[in-house]
Amino acid sequence: MGRDRIRVLIVDDSALMRRMIGDILASDPRFVVAGTARDGREALQEVERLRPDVVTLDIEMPVMDGLRALEEIMARRPTPVVMLSSRTRHGAAETLRSLELGAVDFVCKPSGAISTDIDRVRDMLLTKLRLAAAAKLVPAPVRRDRPGTAAGLGPRPGGRPAERVVVLGSSTGGPRALDEIIQRLPGDLRACVLVAQHMPAGFTAAMAERLDRISALEVREAREGDSIVDGRALIGPGSRHLVIRAKGTVRVADEPPVWGVRPAADVLLRSAAQVFGRKSVGVVLTGMGKDGARGLREL
Repeated sequence: MGRDRIRVLIVDDSALMRRMIGDILASDPRFVVAGTARDGREALQEVERLRPDVVTLDIEMPVMDGLRALEEIMARRPTPVVMLSSRTRHGAAETLRSLELGAVDFVCKPSGAISTDIDRVRDMLLTKLRLAAAAKLVPAPVRRDRPGTAAGLGPRPGGRPAERVVVLGSSTGGPRALDEIIQRLPGDLRACVLVAQHMPAGFTAAMAERLDRISALEVREAREGDSIVDGRALIGPGSRHLVIRAKGTVRVADEPPVWGVRPAADVLLRSAAQVFGRKSVGVVLTGMGKDGARGLREL
């Protein structure tokens, strides 16, 4: 019977956190706790011994931290991993680094390293573990410095108002997919790229900064009133909707979530259909659930 359930290895240096995560898993008959580990070194041993379906991995741990352990897991026995992270700016950068190293997704601890209120993210954690367990692992994308004209990708076009837009919607697994796509687009792209990535506040700024370093496009977290220009990619701020205005700018909005998420791809796609019409391209990437389907139909 156990092999029909998703076997989870819990890795956290806090015994309290290990117990609370275990209680969350025990509350859902689809999961079973395969084992636990107190640090990255133990995690490596238990991954080899238990061969779990998925791992929850804390970032900040003694002996061997989560990032180093993740690198080793992906090198020795690639296994789907969901990171547990803090919401600080430093935590956001480390979390995004974990996605580059091969983690499938992450869940923010609600109130720091010892989150006695971890049950607040119960449903999100269970959903992401279920999706991660079914993920097909692929090698992490190759990072590179921003290419110049010598790479054949062209110069940045100087902020001409865009006549076309490309809208990308993504969720679980999205940051790695965006890495693959955005770093391959030319700097003189005759369109503006707009992204709705399901992500909490504080993480999209770090993601935009990283993408800007490795891309020929200018990439930034969208701000109220940003212009829609050629050669630019705007990432919708975490926990806020991104909307295209008729006058060629964007607004960031705090309207209620759609399908339980904000930013929502449907909101951005619908505005692209209304403003740019046939001069729009809509792309739905990974792990979206229902979000994006209605917007694509309108587009």
